[in-house]
Amino acid sequence: MKAYALFIGLLSAALFGSATPLSKTLLASVNALQLAGLLYLGAGAGLLPFMFSWKSRAVKLDRLNSLYIAGAVIFGGILGPVFLLWGLTFASSASVSLWLNLELFATALLGHFFFRDQLGQKGWIAVAAGFSAGVLLTFNEPGTGILAGMLVAAACLCWGLDNHFTALIDGITPMQSTLIKGFAAGTVNFTLGCLAAGTMPQGPIVLKALLAGALAYGLSIMLYITAAQAIGAVRSQIVFSTAPFWGLLFSVLFLHESISLIQVAALLVLVLSIVLILTESHEHGHSHTGQDHVHVHRHDDSHHFHGHEGESPSLTHAHFHHHEALSHSHRHLPDLHHRHRHADQ
Repeated sequence: MKAYALFIGLLSAALFGSATPLSKTLLASVNALQLAGLLYLGAGAGLLPFMFSWKSRAVKLDRLNSLYIAGAVIFGGILGPVFLLWGLTFASSASVSLWLNLELFATALLGHFFFRDQLGQKGWIAVAAGFSAGVLLTFNEPGTGILAGMLVAAACLCWGLDNHFTALIDGITPMQSTLIKGFAAGTVNFTLGCLAAGTMPQGPIVLKALLAGALAYGLSIMLYITAAQAIGAVRSQIVFSTAPFWGLLFSVLFLHESISLIQVAALLVLVLSIVLILTESHEHGHSHTGQDHVHVHRHDDSHHFHGHEGESPSLTHAHFHHHEALSHSHRHLPDLHHRHRHADQ
């Protein structure tokens, strides 16, 4: 693994993990809707400078892809962050940071039951362990622990849906979809938050929230894509899965929250479950239909046979491309190209 790419990936995860303790401090001055809106508006604004250097082909979205975008905006940009911030008002940022690992398991379960993803024995063990760790954390938040856990779980469920909708979009790059989500969802939530509060937040708070969104969401996504270009999507996702643990660390260092034995136990269970679910793969004969779409890919992965003059086949990038129909067998993970079930399922 390239050292600089590992550093960039860890920096991306650390920035994303910082969103939870940063949000905890900002919630003292704005309501959850206002803060969710400002964070996503900041994310959109933070990505704008990079759009001019990201090579992509503009493609007109059809009705189905427009629905996927709408689903990503509603669940990932509007509902998810609001549920998270509401949960954050009832629990410590350390516990919420660890609860955010439930997004990985929510994505796996939704993929298995609704999006034609395969989930094997290791995956089911990982989901059970992740759920157990989440329940364990509720005991660390007496009184409101169950409510906080349910709200964060609802946020993770929304982001799980967002992950699948985003993966199904054919026609725009991950950065473009994030830009759309940031401005659309940010505008909706901020407007609703101001109507609910009956007032606008103060200027310094707005600037702090926008900067937090630009760094913790916008720049984090940009760095994640940069890392994926160098080490591939799977490895970069493993590195990025450390984000909640960075959130825990920042909560202790900057908010002076303590770590309980229950949180340590949950942390160990979560690490085990993440290792299990990220290392699961299986092999069987399968077929791919011909299609045209846009997503992050590389040319040495047995699915992408087109080339670019002067570029290494191992370079990960995104652009509009065509897939020929293909039947083959190899070890694979549930991803954009492997949404299928075994014949006996």
